[in-house]
Amino acid sequence: MCLFMSGLEDADIARLLQDWSQGDRNALDSLMPEVHAELHRLARSYISRERRGHTLQPTALINEAYLKLVGEQGMQWRSRSHFVAVAAQLMRFILVDHCRKKGYAKRGGGALRVTFNENLNIAVDRGAELIQLDEKLKELEAQDPRKSRIAELRFFGGLSVEETADALSVSVATVMRDWRITRAWLQRELT
Repeated sequence: MCLFMSGLEDADIARLLQDWSQGDRNALDSLMPEVHAELHRLARSYISRERRGHTLQPTALINEAYLKLVGEQGMQWRSRSHFVAVAAQLMRFILVDHCRKKGYAKRGGGALRVTFNENLNIAVDRGAELIQLDEKLKELEAQDPRKSRIAELRFFGGLSVEETADALSVSVATVMRDWRITRAWLQRELT
């Protein structure tokens, strides 16, 4: 899967990300079309799962994530997968904050029964489920940060097993093993 759609190679993107992290505004200008395309792909993926008429639009999600990404001073970008991992985490936080602002936790409470799977629809109508998933990911992070990141990258970032392994600098076998364990744990915790 090609995360960036223009003619830039992985090495070019990694170099631009690194130059940007060192304060090179020209690198940011060159990277902008790449960043926008990837953020738009992620945002469309999230928003496509929401009901019609929801209040959060892909452009708003992109803008919020982009502003947070630009504010990351001194970030040591390792690769495009690393960039996508950070963007996915930021979008997760934005979506959860959006649900909390809408007051979904008050309506769903702890009595909500959620079945976890990779294709869970992130919908405004299911905001309480998203908040509950976020809380469980935070619990998991306290126990095993890597497993929490794997769930975040696979679920929120839409990364493949190979991209997740690259983003976390671990083997594909490690991601597959941890992902199986994490899915089972989340299934048990969310039901």
